[in-house]
Amino acid sequence: MFSESKFIMIVGAGPTGLTLARELQRRGVPFRIVERSAEPFTGSRGKGLQPRTQEVLDDLGLIDAFRAAGGEYPELLLHLPDGSKMRRRMDPLHEATAQVPYPNMLMLPQWRTCALLAEGVPVELGVGVTGLKQVEGGVRVTLDSGEITTARYVVGADGGQSTVRKLLGVPFEGETHETERLTIADVRIEGLSRENWHIWPDGQSFKLGLCPLPGTEDFQLTAPPSDLSIDELVSDVGMKVTRIGWTSEYRANMRMVSRYRVGDVFLAGDAAHVHSPAGGQGLNTGIQDAYNLGWKLATGNDRLLDTYEEERLPVAAEVLGISTRLHRAAVDREPGAMNREDPVLRQLSLTYRGGPLAAECRPAPGSVRAGDRAPDAPCGDVTVFDLLRGPHPTLLAFAWPGDLPHAHHIDDPAALAAYDITAPTLVLVRPDNYLGCVTHDPADIERYERSISPI
Repeated sequence: MFSESKFIMIVGAGPTGLTLARELQRRGVPFRIVERSAEPFTGSRGKGLQPRTQEVLDDLGLIDAFRAAGGEYPELLLHLPDGSKMRRRMDPLHEATAQVPYPNMLMLPQWRTCALLAEGVPVELGVGVTGLKQVEGGVRVTLDSGEITTARYVVGADGGQSTVRKLLGVPFEGETHETERLTIADVRIEGLSRENWHIWPDGQSFKLGLCPLPGTEDFQLTAPPSDLSIDELVSDVGMKVTRIGWTSEYRANMRMVSRYRVGDVFLAGDAAHVHSPAGGQGLNTGIQDAYNLGWKLATGNDRLLDTYEEERLPVAAEVLGISTRLHRAAVDREPGAMNREDPVLRQLSLTYRGGPLAAECRPAPGSVRAGDRAPDAPCGDVTVFDLLRGPHPTLLAFAWPGDLPHAHHIDDPAALAAYDITAPTLVLVRPDNYLGCVTHDPADIERYERSISPI
């Protein structure tokens, strides 16, 4: 389907756009990725990668590089007004299991996430989009350089102020709370331990937070609005700033679109939904938008491309609700507002059950069903994740009595238990590692494979 003259234009080289570029690149699909900024992003911003996002990075072959660059979220150290100190964790550390190899959030600054994703990706910096026109067989794109080109598809991954979304005329529905702001900065602090995330409380809220960023000498500073400068905020708690890097002021902005697709143009990441940073959901949801969309774009299958909105829009709405509730708890100074123990935040329970690509064909399904994330599990000398890694769909034959071409036969009792399978069962895992079709009949697999095949 895709020739060099039929390429996909990705607008925006943040985590979402770069993940999509990686997805297309490994499938040999021609693309261009343009970024209006003349330089790569330099700030820490979204610094947490949830367990499900780490599984995406595993599939992309990047997890080792990310884990080498990042680190676990440190324990909080609260510096109390009376001079005493208290330690606590927002979420207890979880032990890795055969089903969940990456159970905890991984911390690394957003600029590092972008840099790792961008390795080997030909990003065109300093190139913005000024016009879009849907034409037969694609989208005519006007760039701010004056170049006019025609892409087969365009994906707007250009952030909360998305030019693509505005050119499409898609409303960004929700609320902005102008009075709820947060100062964020990357700073270096003289003599402050990097073993903890330091918090100076102010009643039920806080007046200053300093979180060490792995792989750097920096701390991410967070503070409520103040008449004090960053130097003064830090000196007020007895510390000294030696360097101030990227700074930003966050406004409480909770918005999303009601359409992810307009003709041959798609929206993803912050261009489609913006969240409070509470709970560490925004960047992760954007990466998983790209993970859902990439393999579908590569097929050119129009009906399959419609399922991107059908699957991801409800996810964004749910995640927006979760992060907004956590934000409101912090604003209202509710007890326990900093707790992050809810397992939903890890995004492992996200499911497309009942959706357009969830073919649960068993009369008596178990607890793991079509639409769910594929758990990892032992499989002889390898694991299920080893079998899934790559751009392909994967057929798993659990306790299957005969030979089945192109299937991976799995009889390990631990794997059957992980998938809650007690009878011979076929599981077709989608390229984004969600269960597509689960059945006892090979004919169901054949029909499903045809439905997700390239045109």
